[in-house]
Amino acid sequence: MRRCCLFLFLFLSAGLCAQTGHSVARQWNELYLLAIRNDFARPVVHARNLYHSSAAMYDAWALVNRRGIPVLIRDTTGLPTYPDASLASETAVSYAAYRLLLYRYDKAPGLGKIRTAADQLMTQLGLDRAYVSTDYTNGNPAAFGNYIAAAIIAYGQEDGANELGDYANAGYPDPVNPPLFLDRPFSILRLEDPNHWQPLAFPGVVVDQSGNPIGNIPGFLGASWGRVKPFALPPSALTMPTRTNPIYGDSPVYHDPGPPPQYDLTDTAQLNLYRWNFEMVLKWSSHLDPADGVVWNISPGARGNGPADLPKTPEEYRAFYNEHEGGQPGSGHPVNPATGMPYADNFVLRGDYTRVLAEFWADGPSSETPPGHWFAIFNYVMDHPRFIRRLWGEGEVLPALEYDIKAYLTLGGAMHDAAITAWSIKGKYDYIRPISAIRFLASQGQASVKGHRFYDPGGIRLDPGYIELVESAQEVVNNTALMTVKARAWIGNSFIDNADVESAGVDWINPSVWEPYQRPNFVTPNFAGYVSGHSTFSSTAATVLTALTGSPYFPGGVGEFVARKNEFLVFEEGPTEDVVLQWATYQDAAAETSLSRIWGGIHPPADDIPGRRIGRVVGRDAYERADKLFRGDATPTTDYPDGYRDLMVVYPNPAPGGSRFTVEVSGTDNPSDGVLDLYNSLGQRISSTTLTASRGSVSTESLAPGVYLLRLRGGRQAAVKIQVF
Repeated sequence: MRRCCLFLFLFLSAGLCAQTGHSVARQWNELYLLAIRNDFARPVVHARNLYHSSAAMYDAWALVNRRGIPVLIRDTTGLPTYPDASLASETAVSYAAYRLLLYRYDKAPGLGKIRTAADQLMTQLGLDRAYVSTDYTNGNPAAFGNYIAAAIIAYGQEDGANELGDYANAGYPDPVNPPLFLDRPFSILRLEDPNHWQPLAFPGVVVDQSGNPIGNIPGFLGASWGRVKPFALPPSALTMPTRTNPIYGDSPVYHDPGPPPQYDLTDTAQLNLYRWNFEMVLKWSSHLDPADGVVWNISPGARGNGPADLPKTPEEYRAFYNEHEGGQPGSGHPVNPATGMPYADNFVLRGDYTRVLAEFWADGPSSETPPGHWFAIFNYVMDHPRFIRRLWGEGEVLPALEYDIKAYLTLGGAMHDAAITAWSIKGKYDYIRPISAIRFLASQGQASVKGHRFYDPGGIRLDPGYIELVESAQEVVNNTALMTVKARAWIGNSFIDNADVESAGVDWINPSVWEPYQRPNFVTPNFAGYVSGHSTFSSTAATVLTALTGSPYFPGGVGEFVARKNEFLVFEEGPTEDVVLQWATYQDAAAETSLSRIWGGIHPPADDIPGRRIGRVVGRDAYERADKLFRGDATPTTDYPDGYRDLMVVYPNPAPGGSRFTVEVSGTDNPSDGVLDLYNSLGQRISSTTLTASRGSVSTESLAPGVYLLRLRGGRQAAVKIQVF
């Protein structure tokens, strides 16, 4: 029986059964990772949940202890002073995390497991699950935790994620291209625009990254995620759609890197750059077989420590990646800084290493998805005996709860911003994936030998040993439909009858039916390629972990994961021997993540590098804002131009029952036709008031104690500000 997911979890975390000595923040974070593993694979949604849960715990801790500036909870007048702030903050943290967890994962396929684990933790902590009051003025910190959860639940219904609509895209048009039917090779000829994303149609029910069935033609996940309110993304990074600057999908874009390479028959440079990117993915597919005998030293002394400057020009891109042998530049690290000794050699078969990378970093079935994976890696880091809880690696050693809460907020905010940034770019450019681009190029013909019967100037280019002319079906091992060339690559899932004892291997194939190194019922994530979410998440996380720990190195100078012989790989047998992945620094691990997506057939270099570059900036902005929050010199929210996603602030908050507020709205083009809606924490509209001369009145007289949300709609609001008189 295969146990790869169990091994992955044990490497990254000791699990819920061994929480002795861990802070309550750590224990609840483990619950959220468990919830992700038992939910649909939606990286953007889980990044948001990790951020909101971290913010809930931080706000509970900060407000109870009167420390720092809260993130999502505004004014809390009437909050009592607790005799034992330490105990009160643990209680408030737990109730906030518990309530938010059960709300956010209420529709998860594995809700039963999630609820059972959460209830068990509450019982272990001696907390009453039946206590639901949000009236924290009574002095019970449990009520304050409930209040925080309810407030963030209400906030989440208006933060741009369309949670009430099950995160459906807003304003995103239908796909440009009709689906690619994976069991119909000729369907690639229906591709209308090779620069745009193509949905995949599976012969049976497809599963998502976590193994849950999601239909047979999955739609674009998170195409309008640029609308979601971030943690630390600055207004200067934001591009808004306007009449003079229309954006595909009509959503905001952060850190816009410009367009990816285009398939353009009138522009030879662009066409060749487009082909080079996807041809390289196909060539690296030939590295997925240990039978080729190629041996690599994957020790941190031989790999890693790549160049600080990432490529920008086409020439720099071509020099950065080893097109034929695989990998990127990296001189390795001369010595382990923790021991002062050189790193030991670590020789493995390249075909084992590349397959393990593709599976380990893919975050496949029952995983935490990329943002959760980096939380799990950070938990692994904090469990190291050499790890010291000094924030930013300096100053006094902090109590476990304080450090964990601050660290989780920093990493959670960064992962959330990475998701918003990467998916805003995906939504704008709607770029094609390798499975469509490679099949399309191969179906057109070859562009290297003029006069040959399969010559086409817009086709794929030949490269001896990797992509060659073909004359007969006997030269390839797979389906011969649309065969114009042959390529040396992984031959695909159809050649594996029993994954417990068989592997596919590499051979000459017809690339018009090429498959990425993925499960047969998954193949490729259901969203556009450019930019790589894995590269963005990983570069962001590595930047944040370097800042949080005060060192670029893993504790002890090395992080490790052991992929056991013939146990780790999921959809084919392998690896042929134990493979020990090793990283000296967080950035080494992040770079390996990026390379794994090329070997896995998911991203070309054009998707990778912009994600890495953006991640460094997103991570920096996240930890800088977190540091300001902790020191108390940052405003609790980011101000955005033109009132984009501006929140209404009502004071006093909480308000006594029976109050009547007069709300004045300023900064609108035509406020007289605006409507002020009042919602409860379940998202149900309770009342609506039409503004008259920019004013509206809201009464709390008939409302039960709880959390409510004011929303202004209509009136073409500009920078909306709410004042209460």
